[in-house]
Amino acid sequence: MHMSDEREIAAPVAEVWAALLSADTLMACVPGAKEVTGNAEDGFEATVVQKVGPVKATFKGNVVLSNLVDGQSLTLTGEGKGGAAGFAKGGADVTLAATEVGTLLSYEVDAKVGGKLAQLGSRLIDGFAKKMADQFFTNFQESLEGPAETPETEEAPQEGEKKGLLKRLTGG
Repeated sequence: MHMSDEREIAAPVAEVWAALLSADTLMACVPGAKEVTGNAEDGFEATVVQKVGPVKATFKGNVVLSNLVDGQSLTLTGEGKGGAAGFAKGGADVTLAATEVGTLLSYEVDAKVGGKLAQLGSRLIDGFAKKMADQFFTNFQESLEGPAETPETEEAPQEGEKKGLLKRLTGG
């Protein structure tokens, strides 16, 4: 499966680059990560727990960084084994470019799965992979910018002022 996207991050390129190379940042951003150790030079080892459809597994794997062009681009290549659940492997090409707001992070991901995971069907796997990538980059962006602002929600009725569904719908 192949997917690509980009994110505008309100932080300077040097800060985004440093975060991409940090085990602590990866630990905070990878959905389901239980442990991330290592460094950019030697690679990272990770333990991740995920549930894909009916299959829940603990994946142990590694991630190697290559093609590093300081502050501009890198390639992440990883592989994880989840026992009877199967395996996942893939890579991502990540590029950074300075913008007026901060940094434009672009990525292209290629991934493959096998074992029980592969039997779930490509639509389920593709949807899960997109969700994982989106969640990682949302977490990554929030780790640099802080949480996104949530829109104001409608005020809840004050105590003793409960309205029934019909009254709320009709505005009565």
